[in-house]
Amino acid sequence: MVFQDELRSLVKKMIMNSGCGHAGGSLSMAEILASLYEDVMEYDAKNPEWEKRDRFILSKGHSALGLYAAMHLAGYCEEELLYTFGIQDGTLMNHPERTALSGLEVSTGSLGHGLPIAVGMALAAKKKGKEDHFVYCLMGDAEIQEGSVWEAAMSASAYKLKRLVAIIDRNHIGNDGPIDTIVTPEPLADKWRSFGFKTVTVDGHNREEITKTLLAFKDEADGPYAMIAETVKGKGLIPGIAGTGKAHYIKGNPGEVAAKFLC
Repeated sequence: MVFQDELRSLVKKMIMNSGCGHAGGSLSMAEILASLYEDVMEYDAKNPEWEKRDRFILSKGHSALGLYAAMHLAGYCEEELLYTFGIQDGTLMNHPERTALSGLEVSTGSLGHGLPIAVGMALAAKKKGKEDHFVYCLMGDAEIQEGSVWEAAMSASAYKLKRLVAIIDRNHIGNDGPIDTIVTPEPLADKWRSFGFKTVTVDGHNREEITKTLLAFKDEADGPYAMIAETVKGKGLIPGIAGTGKAHYIKGNPGEVAAKFLC
């Protein structure tokens, strides 16, 4: 089973075990995480504090289910830890908490905070003369309505942070419904370019295209970069739920949860 399929299967198991979870955003980013953790990033799961590791920040922290699954598949933890998610006195919570799992760079959940932190990390590396790693920040397309995202983007461009990559999970659905009917971010690619980011739009479920794009960024190392990944909210859920606001958060007994998954 390929990485993204295993990830989706683990997300399903975690939700079935806990009875609830943010499925939509966790499933829409499966190929992005597979590309990062298996094809692109340099890290050592046995030495999570390795100084030259690439850093990954999940700014849309409510999608932690997907990150936990990816980190297990990358060797950071045993599968048993995943089933502490969302249960009373469990270790893993609805949003990433860095002390709960070695390899989590930061605690996230308050939307709009991830890119400012990523900018700080990249800027610190530059000031120390240790630009030997990349910093990746994955955000949601509803999240980028936060002003702090664009303040950070301006800073990234002003400080010429060459190894910073902003990734936008463009699944078109937020907690309140379709993004484009509320505050449209379009033309999204042009916005990022206007803030000084070299920007590429990809099919967010085409792992080869994602990997090719991210490796090209890595080879050039002359950012900052933005990759807009066009995705389907809740990819892997049944028709009528996938691609709709119903995918954002699902709950129920194991049978009810299982009935909503195709995989």
